[in-house]
This record gives sequence, structure tokens and C-alpha cells, in this order.
Amino acid sequence: MTPPAIETHELTRRFGPQVAVDRLTLAIAPGEVFGLLGPNGSGKTTTIRMLCGLLEPSAGWALVAGIDVAAAPEQIKRRIGYMSQRFGLYEDLTAAENLDFYAGIYGLNGAARTTRIAAVVDFIGLRGRLGQLVAELSGGWKQRLALACAFLHEPPVLFLDEPTAGVDPAARRNFWRAIHALADGGTTIVITTHYMDEAERCGRLAMLSGGRLIAMGAPHEVAAQVGGQTLEDAFILLQERDER
Repeated sequence: MTPPAIETHELTRRFGPQVAVDRLTLAIAPGEVFGLLGPNGSGKTTTIRMLCGLLEPSAGWALVAGIDVAAAPEQIKRRIGYMSQRFGLYEDLTAAENLDFYAGIYGLNGAARTTRIAAVVDFIGLRGRLGQLVAELSGGWKQRLALACAFLHEPPVLFLDEPTAGVDPAARRNFWRAIHALADGGTTIVITTHYMDEAERCGRLAMLSGGRLIAMGAPHEVAAQVGGQTLEDAFILLQERDER
């Protein structure tokens, strides 16, 4: 039996008296597109930061690509790709210069570096944008370039934290085609989103509220568990409960 790409057991993170993530238990299979869904403050970003080795758990444990996130956070960082909510590329460099810079960070050199960058450029469709300054790119092209930089080193696990926020619908569709192509190739993808149409494109979802897991399964299963006919219904119900 193939082990999970990501596994957590009662994963918890506290900030003083506040519990941001409360005893989260998950198992995510290799090649799965797995969504984390929930209102602002539900614990999505804190969960991803722990799984990326950026934030130490207060209790419980997590394995990512077989590595304990608390015991070996630096090893985790070499085995994952991470795309944060904040656009993290260098706007005064061209698209090609950003790709070359990140390839160097990931330890790609010589012919392997050139070959890998070319393959990623073709995969994402960046060939016509390589000479443009990042500051001149549209939001959709910036996000595609950021995704390209995140998986240059062929990580087995890719974390995307609200990667299409503020991007137009056509660009979001192109972005999701790339995500599913990566998953078809075996990459495990964990994504947070507040777009319900995007959540529907995940194979499975975990819905969080107040740091706790309240529903998990296929999108229609999560909607039913929360009490809605659709994911949008369920999300509205959850927001209304959180506001009481």
C-alpha cells in the first residue's frame, strides 16, 4: 500500500491562548488535488505553514513526503514547492531572470538547469513572456510564472495558498489546467481557495472552522456534511455560524 504524501495526527498550533489549528488529522494521497476550505481565520494558512516547515506545531505531528515537519523542517523545504498569497517574485527582473534565479536557489546547474527551465517554460506556456519585466505582466501571467518557479525543482508536494486571488476567470481556468496536469504526473497538490468553483475542482476537500476540521470528502460530500445542497450553500452556512 502506497503511504500518504501528507499525513497529520492531531496537529495543533497555538498562539498564546488562541488555538489557530486544533487537533487536525488528515491523510492525503500522492497525486491528489486536495483543497483546504474555510472562512478567514479558520486555520488554512497556519496549517500550510506548519506543513511547509515554516511554523513549528504546538502539539501533534505531521509527515510530508515521509519527513517529520518538526524534526527536519529544512529537509521539508527541499521536498516541496510553496506559492504564498503574497506575490513573491522579483518585479524588476524579467520572467527568464526569475526562473534562472529560482533554479539556482534549488541547486539546478549546468545543462540540467537549462533543460529543466525549458521544460517548465513549455509546460506553463511562458515562451512569449520570457523577456518581459515581471512588473509589466498581467496578474494571470504573474501567477503562472510563480507556479513555474514553485515546481522548477520537481517537488513531490506543492502547496498553493490562495494562488488565484485577484486573477480574472480565464487566467484561473488556465492555472487550474496546469494544476491538474501536474497532479496527473504524480505531484500532490494542496490548495486553499475562497472560490467555490475552484473548490469543486479538487478531488477532496477539508473544511475548517475555528481551526477545527468539520467536514472532509469529495466536494458534494462536504456540502452535505455541513448541511448545504452545494458547496456555496455550505460555505454561507458556515460563515453564518461563525458570526453568531
